[in-house]
Amino acid sequence: MGLSKTEKFTSEQNQLASIAKALGHPARIAILEVLVRRQSCICGEIVEELPLSQSTVSQHLKELKAAGLIKGEIDGPKVCYCIDPVKWKTASSLLSAMFDKFDNNCC
Repeated sequence: MGLSKTEKFTSEQNQLASIAKALGHPARIAILEVLVRRQSCICGEIVEELPLSQSTVSQHLKELKAAGLIKGEIDGPKVCYCIDPVKWKTASSLLSAMFDKFDNNCC
């Protein structure tokens, strides 16, 4: 497998790419919407809100956690998830900064 050369890009570009990858599946968007709507840590209830199996939801949670958008705490045999407010604000700032640079002066 070839090198991705991520070191050739800025920290902001790498952070934004990681966030975009995490947001790149509708199931992950749905999970984030559940967490935002609930405004609290959620354990097993995420699976009940999605048309996906427990194992599939777990994989998506893993991706969101790897990107830092959510955090999880072990509560007995379960892991409870919530939005990571620091990373959420960073993601919002990075996305806004990129979109705000466009001034519609082309085509």
